[in-house]
Amino acid sequence: MARNNAGLTTTYNRFHNPDEHDPDIQRLRDLHAAMDRAVLDAYGWSDIPTDCEFLLDYEIDEATWGTKKKPYRYRWPDAIHDEVLARLLALNQQRHLEEQTAGPPLTNPRSPRQKPPPPKPHARPKSQHPRNRAASSTPTRTASRDARQTAASRPRS
Repeated sequence: MARNNAGLTTTYNRFHNPDEHDPDIQRLRDLHAAMDRAVLDAYGWSDIPTDCEFLLDYEIDEATWGTKKKPYRYRWPDAIHDEVLARLLALNQQRHLEEQTAGPPLTNPRSPRQKPPPPKPHARPKSQHPRNRAASSTPTRTASRDARQTAASRPRS
């Protein structure tokens, strides 16, 4: 991508193009197959092949399609796709039943998965609160202004 100054959309449009034979695109297809294999092996499904084909993404009417680019996708055949989905659904159902029979999850108030409560905001003592400063020894703006006016109205010697 960086070498060709191409973004994801351009790269994956080439990835799905059956007429694209660039070595970099072929390498990307091989990497996808390796990822598919690793995931299927992690589930213990080594019997499922990862070979992809260029298949139309949806049905088209060849007579009216004309010269537009056909919507090919480099993907698993439908039978493989359906098998993976069926196994995932069965695994999901199995795990759901296991959770149901195990009962409610144990909760630990100090579990590292739970976030600690947020710290309480630091409260200022009432004597330092701006509304209570008039009683303190710090002069207020009004007092300072009054002192300046008094000094200005005195005759100079």
